[in-house]
Amino acid sequence: MAEPEGPEEAPEDRKPLSDEATSEFALPEGLLPEPPPEPEGSAFVVPEGLAAEPGPAEPEGSAFATPSTYSAQDSPPAFTPAYGVPLARLPHNAPWQDRMRTMLRLPVGDRPVPEKPAAKDETGPSVPRVLDLTLRIGELLLAGGEGAEDVEAAMFAICRSYGLDRCEPTVTFTLLSITYQPSLVDDPVTANRTVRRRGTDYTRLEAVYLLLADINAPAHEVSLEEAYRRLAEIRRNRHPYPGWVLTTAAGVLAGAASTLLGGGPWVFFVAALGAVLGDRLAWLCAGRGLPEFYQFLVAAMPPAAMGVLLTLLHAGLRPSAVITGGLFALIPGRALVAAVQDGLTGFYITASARLLEVGYFFVAIVVGVLSVLYVAVQFDAQLNPEGALSPVERPVTQILSAMVLSATFAILLQQSRATVLFATLNGGVAWVVYASIAITAEGSAVMATAAAAGLVGLFGQLMARYHHTSSLPYVTAAIGPLLPGSATYFGVLSIAQNNLDQGFGYLAKAAALALAIAIGVNLGGELARLFMRAPGAGSARSAAKRTRGF
Repeated sequence: MAEPEGPEEAPEDRKPLSDEATSEFALPEGLLPEPPPEPEGSAFVVPEGLAAEPGPAEPEGSAFATPSTYSAQDSPPAFTPAYGVPLARLPHNAPWQDRMRTMLRLPVGDRPVPEKPAAKDETGPSVPRVLDLTLRIGELLLAGGEGAEDVEAAMFAICRSYGLDRCEPTVTFTLLSITYQPSLVDDPVTANRTVRRRGTDYTRLEAVYLLLADINAPAHEVSLEEAYRRLAEIRRNRHPYPGWVLTTAAGVLAGAASTLLGGGPWVFFVAALGAVLGDRLAWLCAGRGLPEFYQFLVAAMPPAAMGVLLTLLHAGLRPSAVITGGLFALIPGRALVAAVQDGLTGFYITASARLLEVGYFFVAIVVGVLSVLYVAVQFDAQLNPEGALSPVERPVTQILSAMVLSATFAILLQQSRATVLFATLNGGVAWVVYASIAITAEGSAVMATAAAAGLVGLFGQLMARYHHTSSLPYVTAAIGPLLPGSATYFGVLSIAQNNLDQGFGYLAKAAALALAIAIGVNLGGELARLFMRAPGAGSARSAAKRTRGF
């Protein structure tokens, strides 16, 4: 029989649980809590007694759907900043350099489709062979002194001519590479080539540009085999001038430069002899495999020695004109112009490397001349750096000397005979502008140099566009009379005489003149591209640059 259950415990008699324990914050018995205040009405709440009219229910959609108020005609610009990258117009009759440069300055996704059918076979182009041909032509252009942007434009033009639209060329100081991606799902194909050796031969450069013009011309269809054959002929082409002509041209260039600075017939002869000896020593060092630094160093020593010899013999001639004339053939004006052009067009790595190369050449020239002048100072040779402050004004003689200097400079650059005449005339015009501002009007030498170099670049670019070739044969030799040989020499002489402040001041002036030459040449070329448009090009400007600085 089950035991009876005991009486049920009262609620107040049981032990309270832990969470039911009395808290010191609990309200005392008999005290009711105050009711919470009612919320105030919002300004957006519909007042009482006013019924809102029910509107049509909006369908639930995606946040990425086009808004109902959007209009494609009245839509805001899609670029940031507004109108920063306008639509590129690529007319057929514009030079291929301008068209390809415009394409390169656009992002890959914004580039228009090819304007003409690609020159290819029924089976399609051989991608590795097209890339190899592109790299070989780009190597010749870069080794010949062309700017990085012009080399990229040429490489891009070749690929598009043979049907490779999605390609991206890259040019640095010694390396060329190009990448082609057939589609978004295919693996890209990349090839590269290293520039081991540079040579100055503008005749070969003109032949390469002629091949490029035929590849890009709609009327011509140059096959890969034909392009390879012509490229092999260009590589096998001999220089137009033999070695003895180049050595003679170096001597005449130095003599013309010394006459330009106030020298007479005897100064012309002595300066020419010193330049010839320096050229032969440089060829000897090159034959022994010495780097170009030592070639420039030994080539600068004979002209300086000739000037010191005239001072020690008290011949009554101007030794400064002799030494300065010998330096005109050594100052790397071509590399300097290419370096500044690469910097202005956004290729900063290539520009830095070119400027470093120019700096090494300048240091070699300074060391060569400084070595000779230091020995001359020990023998109490009375070399006067103040001679730079008294320019000689002989208009007819100096204009003729400037033209002879430009002609011999063109021969040293291995230019074709058809371009030597224009380079000679362009150099005469450059000296007339410079002398009119710096000597006759006693203006700033830097401003006069920039103005003269700007005209040289403008005329050279116009001739290049007319002949569909590079502007280097029309520009490089013409800037010869503007090179800062005098400021370089007097800076080195002041350092040899322990006048460091004056010496570095002259060297800074030489650097400023060199930069004025390079910027003026580049500005003249840009003005030619800006105002001399082909018929049908329209008023739209080229696409914006790759970077804007923000």
